[in-house]
Amino acid sequence: MALVRRHRTLATVLAAGLVAGCNGGTPEAADVTTRPQSEGLAVATVVAGLEHPWDLGFLPDGRILLTERPARFRLVDGGTASEVRADLTDVSVGGEGGLMGLVVHPDFARTREFTTCQTRQEGRRPVDVRLVTWRLSPDAASATRVRDLLTGLPISTGRHSGCRPTIAADGALLVGTGDVARPSHPQDRRSLGGKVLRIDLRTGEGLPDNPFSSSADANERRVYSYGHRNVQGVAVRPGSGQVFTAEHGPSGFDEMNRIRPGGNYGWDPSRGGTVETYDESVPMTDRERFPDAVLPLWTSGQTSTEAPSGAAFITGSQWGPLNGRLAVVALRGQKTLLFQLDEAGDRVVDLALPTELNDAYGRLRGVRSGPGGALYITTSNGTDDRLLRITPPA
Repeated sequence: MALVRRHRTLATVLAAGLVAGCNGGTPEAADVTTRPQSEGLAVATVVAGLEHPWDLGFLPDGRILLTERPARFRLVDGGTASEVRADLTDVSVGGEGGLMGLVVHPDFARTREFTTCQTRQEGRRPVDVRLVTWRLSPDAASATRVRDLLTGLPISTGRHSGCRPTIAADGALLVGTGDVARPSHPQDRRSLGGKVLRIDLRTGEGLPDNPFSSSADANERRVYSYGHRNVQGVAVRPGSGQVFTAEHGPSGFDEMNRIRPGGNYGWDPSRGGTVETYDESVPMTDRERFPDAVLPLWTSGQTSTEAPSGAAFITGSQWGPLNGRLAVVALRGQKTLLFQLDEAGDRVVDLALPTELNDAYGRLRGVRSGPGGALYITTSNGTDDRLLRITPPA
């Protein structure tokens, strides 16, 4: 299998970078923007003509539900994408905000429910980001709002307002959020911005075994990890329950993280509350201010910006050596990174960059593993966007 090669092995370079992080600097990693090689992947366009498709979920019958950021639901059936009628007039579309993450409920066959992340406006003024639960009609032609599952996720100009929901191994709802470019949010556990949340899929409340479940503050009870900048991807490793995220850095220093319950990931643009501006010159993982901050498993380093977005695990023996890899798609980098992790989930063993998905389709936003193990990826170029289906070599 073709893999990215360096003068030193990737694991060695990563280990050296993490040691630098322990000494108070920002971790550095191998330059993963060079020497992509073919993995023999087959890439097919399922549908085209989309506009900023943000996320997708699979229905029990194999059809695919999509969100488009300009506030539209699409149902993909074969090679056709039809619009699903829904009242989305309260969605504020602007900047990075709009209709974003989506997760189909595990009991969809009975309830026909799914949940989205979306920005809300009142009087044409954005007021928050919220999780909304919907019910798809029996004919799948329309969706009606069931409940606002969680409100009050912060919003500002739309920057860093994306949120990504994923079902955990135990049925909890994990939600990665951005800090909306507000300096105090990442380190403030009473704020829902710059976090990974873990909540009850029915009530939106924090779960009793969350790390801060004894807090008097309802938001803090929802926090699973904090000190994040802009979490765009959340993935659960099959068979282990391990949680991994993809996160945007300020300029370079994008990260892929293993999430530890209660972990602080070290982003603090407020400099300990000493500045009111959003200071992006601080380290992405600040070990000087937070000695126990959790170090990333991978970082793009100072000279490379990938803008990683969705994340999903590849599953199925048909993938051969790629089976079990964590796929992370990149917006600015316009590529897919395939991380091989050790069994404990504590180290990146190898990294593959398939040329079939490198600079071939533009910006890549969402990725999910579908029925039969195929990988589905959405582009995010704004015009004639696509839903792609990726399968291993025949």
